[in-house]
Amino acid sequence: MLNKNFIIENLKTLIYALIIAVIIRSLFIQPFYIPSSSMEPNLLVGDRLFVTKYSYGYSKHSFPFSPPIFKGRIFFEKPQRGDVVVFKTPADNRTDYIKRLIGLPGDEIRFIDSNLYLNNSEIIKSKISSSDVIFCGKKKLDVFTFEELLPNNRKYISVYLKDFSFQNSDTFIVPENHYFFLGDNRDCSKDSRFLTSVGYVHKNNLVGKARFIFFSSDKNIGSIFAFWKWNKSIRFDRFFKKIQ
Repeated sequence: MLNKNFIIENLKTLIYALIIAVIIRSLFIQPFYIPSSSMEPNLLVGDRLFVTKYSYGYSKHSFPFSPPIFKGRIFFEKPQRGDVVVFKTPADNRTDYIKRLIGLPGDEIRFIDSNLYLNNSEIIKSKISSSDVIFCGKKKLDVFTFEELLPNNRKYISVYLKDFSFQNSDTFIVPENHYFFLGDNRDCSKDSRFLTSVGYVHKNNLVGKARFIFFSSDKNIGSIFAFWKWNKSIRFDRFFKKIQ
């Protein structure tokens, strides 16, 4: 028969472990899973990455279930243009999105003939490839691949449809205390261009900064439980890859 003190001590250990896990997840670092292709080719479906929670300070969304512990944001550090950020979508304040930060408060963003303009200046992009294929969900897309250069000298890879109809947009003016995000897979991303579903993201909705991929697998090849397919399904080359 189990000793009563033994059971109590083990329950205490479990509770302490859960408290420590919540503290680490809330204040320091949290794992996230990439469920969509909106950030291809930089983030693939099946990537698992770590996000630092302290990068931009803390709001209620830093904690599980977003409890109203306090108002606003404390220890706020301004995000930088080009950061890959996890945030709660303004549409429901629950769903996690991950996109690239393009527009800061007061910025004007516009697309003219599928070229990105920031404050009336075209973002410099250099074509890397004219024959790449990426995914939009399960659909394959023929795309042009570019390296884009932001005004703060941050570089990243973006892709645009090869047979695009020239994309033009209205001018987006980022409100105070808000940010404008885009997916790197420009023609397969629900982001700040969609004002009713995402739109401008308030600083209190920021969750953290994406840092590096710690694991990646292609579920189309095989489940993580199908160990006999690990040599093909697990993307070993993406382990500990820094997110640019």
